[in-house]
Amino acid sequence: MRGIVQGFLFPLQGLRLIFRPGFRRYVVVPLLLNIVIFALLAWLGVHYFEGFMDHYLPEASWWSFVRPLLWVLFALAYAMTLFYGFTVLANLVASPFNSILAAKIEEALTGRRPTGAETGVFASIWPAVSAELNKFFYMASRMIPLLVLWLISALIPGLNLIVSALWLAAGFWFLTLEYLDYPMANHDLAPKQQRRLLGRRRLKSLAFGSGVTLLMLVLGFVAMPASVAGATLFWVRDLQQEAG
Repeated sequence: MRGIVQGFLFPLQGLRLIFRPGFRRYVVVPLLLNIVIFALLAWLGVHYFEGFMDHYLPEASWWSFVRPLLWVLFALAYAMTLFYGFTVLANLVASPFNSILAAKIEEALTGRRPTGAETGVFASIWPAVSAELNKFFYMASRMIPLLVLWLISALIPGLNLIVSALWLAAGFWFLTLEYLDYPMANHDLAPKQQRRLLGRRRLKSLAFGSGVTLLMLVLGFVAMPASVAGATLFWVRDLQQEAG
């Protein structure tokens, strides 16, 4: 239980870190990018939400008596889709800054610079973008089957509850992989190594993803740099020693 609480709190602790002197210049540009992307996706989400809900949860259906509960679950899954889409787009654009921010925070925490970290934004562009594309294809290969199952479950009352819960858990896991990649890639850990290491702390990793989700829901565009900082804390305090 303690590990779950620690995992959930790492992103919130990262929120305090990003406003320390020395980190702010690596936060400003991603924040501005986040504002633009978040505003666009938020508008799209609000604009299409009612139509989405009326299509999959019509009031005239024979199972409308469970509509209030299913509405909440569908709304959560819908929001998770939008916010993870926001994360993918924003991280793709801001990934070079995020890699440097993770390296700077780790150096401040440990006194040592990560061995595989690039020293400049331009040098970080291709490795960071390549890592983002790798994460995107990994996510898509898992989310597309879940999405198909979710659409099928709209026709089967009861199955919706299970699929929506799986969708949320998958979102937490992908957010964890998204942000832990920055400090771990700075130490040249390949994606499979990262997933294997995080899989040994599955509940703590999912708790971290839920903490990131909370920041995204409450703070929106500030969540990205805070989550990068929180992931670096997770790496330094918990994962680095086991990774060797």
